[in-house]
Amino acid sequence: MPEPEYLQPVDTAHGAFARFYDELPLWSAPFALQMLERVPMVRGATILDIGCGTGFLALELAQRCGADSRVYAIDPWPAAMAHLASKLEYYGIRNVELIERDAAATDLPSACADLIVSNLGINNFANAEGVLAECFRLAKPGARLLLTTNLAGHMRELYAAYRDALVDVGLAERLPALAAQEAHRGTVASTRERLARAGFTWIGEHLSEFRMRFADGSALLNHWFMRLAFIPGWKAVVDEQDAPRVFEALERRLNTIARSHGELALTVPLALFDGRR
Repeated sequence: MPEPEYLQPVDTAHGAFARFYDELPLWSAPFALQMLERVPMVRGATILDIGCGTGFLALELAQRCGADSRVYAIDPWPAAMAHLASKLEYYGIRNVELIERDAAATDLPSACADLIVSNLGINNFANAEGVLAECFRLAKPGARLLLTTNLAGHMRELYAAYRDALVDVGLAERLPALAAQEAHRGTVASTRERLARAGFTWIGEHLSEFRMRFADGSALLNHWFMRLAFIPGWKAVVDEQDAPRVFEALERRLNTIARSHGELALTVPLALFDGRR
């Protein structure tokens, strides 16, 4: 069986990738808007944006907190940082400094930050414990740490269909691997424990959810952002040679759901975690 095009990896090394990946800011915007609703807006603050990407949050905080604030935008992705640099130049924003390196090992001085934010970073850091330890080092006494993330239970409609698809094709033995892939995003309790281990005092969490809507499963699986951010993880649940027939069964299951409901809607739980040094 030939492999569908949507199972082919997106070329993130392509020179145009950072310019054309608008779906990633679109995906991250609901989380960042929750952050902007609750983050302290204080003039003259030193702010760290951990895993800033192309700078949605860093740009807003730099402007909303005034020109006398200082934002350090930290990310190891060269193309994203180059794109952010071009936006800063175009907008004429001069209170953002770019740090292109792993957030677990910055060269910033200890106790330099009044506020540390990370939008959708905690699930994507290869060394989340190291990043949080570095955040604790960088935070002034009393500094705030605000994190947003999606939680376990994310896109539960798709995972239910995937479980059925594995059974359909006789690969029920891969169900534990799918469960592990679904659960890796963590929970309120596991995130709270992570912050405590890093030394932060828990202030609280703000929970909500939103939906991603598609005409059907075929539209979802062929969506560029799904191919970039989610399909590689879903594909890794099964062996390479089994992926085409598993995803054919998954697409068929999702399309059946869409016909029954008039659309395919995926639920995304959204969490903002608030801590203090």
